[in-house]
Amino acid sequence: MTSEAARPRAATIHDVARAAGLSRGTVSRVINGEPYVSPEARAAVESAIVEVGYVPNTAARNLKTRRSGAVALIVHEPHSLFLEDPNIGTILLGINAVLSQADYQLVTLIIDSTRDSDRVAEYLRGGFVDGVIIISARAGDPIGQAVAAIGIPAAFVGHPPGIEGIAYVGIDNVGAARSISERLVATGRRRVGMIASALDRDSGRDRLAGFREALGELYDPELVVEFPLYSHGAGVEGMRELLEREPDIDGVFAASDAIAAGALDALREAGKSVPGDIGVVGFDDSAWALRCQPALSTVHQPATELGRAAAQLVLDQIARLDTPADGTILGTTVVWRRSA
Repeated sequence: MTSEAARPRAATIHDVARAAGLSRGTVSRVINGEPYVSPEARAAVESAIVEVGYVPNTAARNLKTRRSGAVALIVHEPHSLFLEDPNIGTILLGINAVLSQADYQLVTLIIDSTRDSDRVAEYLRGGFVDGVIIISARAGDPIGQAVAAIGIPAAFVGHPPGIEGIAYVGIDNVGAARSISERLVATGRRRVGMIASALDRDSGRDRLAGFREALGELYDPELVVEFPLYSHGAGVEGMRELLEREPDIDGVFAASDAIAAGALDALREAGKSVPGDIGVVGFDDSAWALRCQPALSTVHQPATELGRAAAQLVLDQIARLDTPADGTILGTTVVWRRSA
C-alpha cells in the first residue's frame, strides 16, 4: 500500500516558473489565458508545463473567476427512454461539440421524478455550472421554472408553454406535421389515424395540431390515440388500439420514429402489409427510420444543429452577448421512403 510520504509531489506553478526561467506572474497569465504575454514567453511556459507535469488547479481558478467551466444538459425523460431515443443522443453530441470548442465541460442530468427536479434545482443554485440546456421540458415544468427563478444562463431545445424569459431553439412542429400528413393523404389514404404522444410538451401538442390541419374533413378524433412518451412501446400499443377501433384504417402518422417502429411491429404481428394495406409515416429521421422494414417516411429535424444552436445561446449569455428574446426556429424537410 502506498504511503503518503511515498506519493510523488504534484508540480506547482513555482516549478513551472523555475523551469521556464520566468516570473510566477507571467506563468499565471499564460495558464489563465490572459493577454500581454509575448509569444516567446508563452511557448516557454507551455514547454515547462509539459516538462514538470504541471496540472492546473481548476477548483482554485474557478473560485477566483466565479465560474465552473461547465454547462448542464437537463433531460426530462425516464432513464430507459434516454437510452432508447437516438434523437437525444444526436442533440447531445451537437451541444458537446460547441462546448468542447469553447473549453467548457458538459454535465448531463436526467430528471425522472419530482425528487430529481428538487435535487437538480438545488445543484444549480450551488453554482456548479455556468449555464443550462433543457430538453423535453413540459408545460409549467418545475425545473424550467426553477432555472428561470435562479437567473442562470439557459436555453430550451423546444419551447414549453408557461415558462417565459428563457431563450430557445426549436422547429416548426405544426408545419412539419402538416406537410408529412398531407403527403400521406395524397397517396389516396382516407381512414388515417395518429399515434400522438407527449401532449404536455410543445412538440407533441403541435404535431397533433399539424396532423389535424392536414386531415381537414377526414379528421376523426376516434382515430387518434394518446401516450405520454415517444417510445417504441407506445407505437405497439397504439397501433393495436387503432386496429381495434378501425380495422379498415389505411394510414398512420406516428408522432416519432420510435413510435412508428413500434407501429410497424404491431402491423406485422397483425398480418398487415406496409405500405400495401397501411401507409405509415414518422417524425425525426433518427436511426429508427432506417432500421425499420420498410424504411420509414419521416420528417428530418436537424438534431445536431438544434444542440449546437442551444449551446451557442448559452455561451453567448455567459459571455454577456445579446441572445434572441423570442428564440430561433430551424428548418425541417420531409424524407419520403417506402413505408408510405
